[in-house]
Amino acid sequence: MSQSPGSGTPGRAATPARPGATAGASGPSGPRRPADATGARDRRHSRPPSAAVYRRRRLVVLVGLLVVVGLVLALLAWVWPGFARSDAPAEPEPTVTVTADPPTPTLEPVARTGTTAFAQALPDTVLDLVLRSDSATDAWTAARALEAYQLEYADGEGDDATRVTVVAGQWPTSAEAEAAADDLVAAAGTPTEEGDVEVAGEVAGRYAVTDAGDGRATVTWRNDTAVLQATGPADVVTDVYAAFPL
Repeated sequence: MSQSPGSGTPGRAATPARPGATAGASGPSGPRRPADATGARDRRHSRPPSAAVYRRRRLVVLVGLLVVVGLVLALLAWVWPGFARSDAPAEPEPTVTVTADPPTPTLEPVARTGTTAFAQALPDTVLDLVLRSDSATDAWTAARALEAYQLEYADGEGDDATRVTVVAGQWPTSAEAEAAADDLVAAAGTPTEEGDVEVAGEVAGRYAVTDAGDGRATVTWRNDTAVLQATGPADVVTDVYAAFPL
């Protein structure tokens, strides 16, 4: 058998070129990417977050908390008007009342002269004033008084002692006592103060304070059938009236 010119010795067929390989290239192909490796895991996004990422996350959380707190405060200020105002009224402090002990007399009262129930009901002491004299009087006999007494109260001896004179009388009826009290008030002058006399919550008569001159005053009052009139220093005689048991 004849061979064509230029043919060589028979051998193995040439190996086809790998796809994508350039002609005449020699040596192994370039490095494979992870996507080119069968079964390989892509680690390009599996790195732990950096410190900067943590800082950004904390900042976002902090801003969110501040927004929530601001909304809560705004809601409280809207539904509770006094919450956001510094001029809201403060809670009142409890009031403590201190009551002083009543003054103690330093003298002994004189012996009583009247023996009737009315006379014995008149007090020996009023506040720090002590009975220094006690005598029956006919000053109110013309006004139809059944009985009347003049009593002198003082807080000491001598001219500088505080003194109050009380005239007390009793009438047969409340109407007669009221008429007598009205006459006494009219004779004393224009009242500077007046009001009801209450006993056990019920009105038992009237009282009136009138000016007696020289810093003195007179208090005239009626308690049912009893009429009393006290004269003394203006700053003392009203206290005597308030403390007098009749």
